Parts: sequence; C-alpha cells; structure tokens
Amino acid sequence: MDLIRSSGPISRVELVNATGLTQPTISNIVRRLIDDGVVRETGDTVATRGKPRAMLVINSRAAYGVGIHVGADTLTCVVTDTRGGTVGRQLVAAPADGRPESVAARLATLYHEVTHGLGLPPQSVAGMAVVGPGPVDVTRGRFLALPGRQGSAGLDLTHALTGRLGVPVLVDSDAAAATVGEFWGRQVSRERTFGCLYMNSGIGSGVVLDGALHRGASSNAGKLGHVPIVRDGERCHCGSRGCLEQYAAPRVLVARARAVRGLTRRLRIRGEDDDARAFDVLARAAIYGDEQARALLDESAAMLAEGAVLLANMWDIDTLVLAGPGFAVAGSIYVTEIRRRLAERAFARDVHDVRVDLSSNPRDSAAIGGAALVLQGSVAPGHGPELAARV
Repeated sequence: MDLIRSSGPISRVELVNATGLTQPTISNIVRRLIDDGVVRETGDTVATRGKPRAMLVINSRAAYGVGIHVGADTLTCVVTDTRGGTVGRQLVAAPADGRPESVAARLATLYHEVTHGLGLPPQSVAGMAVVGPGPVDVTRGRFLALPGRQGSAGLDLTHALTGRLGVPVLVDSDAAAATVGEFWGRQVSRERTFGCLYMNSGIGSGVVLDGALHRGASSNAGKLGHVPIVRDGERCHCGSRGCLEQYAAPRVLVARARAVRGLTRRLRIRGEDDDARAFDVLARAAIYGDEQARALLDESAAMLAEGAVLLANMWDIDTLVLAGPGFAVAGSIYVTEIRRRLAERAFARDVHDVRVDLSSNPRDSAAIGGAALVLQGSVAPGHGPELAARV
C-alpha cells in the first residue's frame, strides 16, 4: 500500500521489483486490495513486449479520515480522502468553559455536523484524530495540557468519543500529525528521510523514517522548541532555560512587539488581540517592508534556522517542510533563511542537499495530518498508529 501511495501509478511488475516478493504473491495481494476497494486500476496500460501492464493507484474514495485540531480558542475539523485530498473543512469556537464534558461533547457534535454535511456513509469513515500542542498520552488517549483548558487535561478523549461516534479515535500532538500529513499528502517515498518543522503557539518537529513516524518512548519525540539554544537564558515552562521557543515562537515575538514603543499602535495591534492574530499582523507588516517588524521576524527565522540545522544533522534528513499557522503569512522569510543556513552548515551538505519547502496549507496542516494519521493506520498498517476495532 505504501509503495502504491508514494509511487502510483505503478504496475504489478514494478511492485515485484520494488518488494522482492514473487509475482504470484503480488498478484494475490493486489487482487485482495482491489476487492476491498482500496486500490483500483487506472485503465491506463504501459506497452511492453509481452502483455500490457495495467497501472495501479490508491482509490481516493476508499475511506475518509477526520482530523480535529484543538487550538487556543477554536476547533478546526478537516476531512480528507484516502490520497490526502481535502473534501471538507469547518472552523468553530471551542467551548468557553473548558470542562472535559464540554470539550468531548463539542468534538462529537463537530464530527457529526461535518460528516453528515458532506453526506459520508458512516462505514466510509476510517476514524477521527484529535490533535493539539501536547504533551500527549497517546496510550490513554489524552492531552496532559492544552492552552487555556486546564480542566481538559484529565479527559480520556479516546474512551469518551469512541463510544459516542462508533469509529476509532486517536489523540496525538499537532507536530506529529502535521509531519504525517505532509508526508502522506505529498506522496513522499518511504526511501526518503523526511522532516517537518511545525510552528503555532510553540515549536515542534517530526521525522519520518522508512515510511513511519519516529515517535520515541511515549510518542512525544520532536520537541525542538525545548532544545536550549541560549546558555542560562530565559526560563521555560518545561523547566529548562534558554529554550528555542523562548526566542522564536510567535507569542514571544508578539510580546516583544508590544514592548517596542509605538509599534503596535502603528500596526493597529490591539491590546485585546490574541497572540495568533497579533502575530499575523506583525508578519504581514514584515512582508510589506516595515523595518521594525522585519527585524523581529528575521531574528526568529535565524533562531529557527539553528533548530533546522540541528534537526538535519541529527537525522540526516533530505526533505524538510515548514507547517503550522506560524508560517501562514511570512513563511517565505523562514524558508529563505533556513535554506541559506542549511546550505552553509548542514553536516552532509557536500553529500546531498536538503530540500526545504513551505506547506501548501500551513494553517490546517495539523488537522489534515490528523486525518492522515487515521488513514495511514487504516490502509497502510505498520506505518501508522494501530486503530482500535470499530465499535
């Protein structure tokens, strides 16, 4: 399945060559996948000296995944098809009280509103993933902390929602989800070492090795924002000092902008504006040439580029994608600086380049990735999370 996903259209003969399996074995596997509706023949053929080879692709309508990203005050729900294409999206306000029961009820309502609105048969939905900034307890299906929702930290979402919805429910971090979503949607080959930098309120990362996300002991790997970059620097809520997040994250830049005399008034950033909106205004001003705003963004990009070099050197990655709302407006500033720094300082720069791209949908990348997590675990077992049986 993973070879067909990343290489399709692909013939049975090419699958034999790529896997080392025998032709009868590949024929049997493909036949079962076609019977299950997961794979289909395109109708195109490749001419050879013998029998023309039929080409295979994943059936985009075989299953749908639902991903919901839990933000500071919003919930973003995205539905994707089996090939990663977005078929539906809805943004709603999060429950104001933050109580566990309210969060679970709002998530269940949002799931039903979106899937019913799209007219999806219940059996066509592979499951739902709820993703947020973490840290997460993937095994128990809960967030240990969420921004502005201290009361939801003890909520076992997997247990609370699976029974209500009748589909498997996963809980994961937004950075991990975005990494899988970019890998899946871009049809990246499992032979590549793929990395993702994710920036929202904080900074995270993810790496895909041999087609599977590297998770670590508790599925909390990739917390790049909590790598110390300044000795004896600012104290971080994680308990360390000088963490990358304390210097490069959007909320920090907004705080610094508010401290610059006259800057927020000139940019029309109001005192009641949340950090996400204020950062968008700041980033837009930087793009349009405001010198003070650009200086703040350039410093953030320089710090994040140091993190990108660390990530590239640790994992010898060959592809890096920037995802998350923090890159939605001024992603070009970050891409340019990270490309420059990797070309100068990546340890393996004389052996291979590191391709750096911006997500095609930075704001929704975590929600899209949540849907991809579900689909990967459903149609490509062994490369994604294990899904519980449908209730």
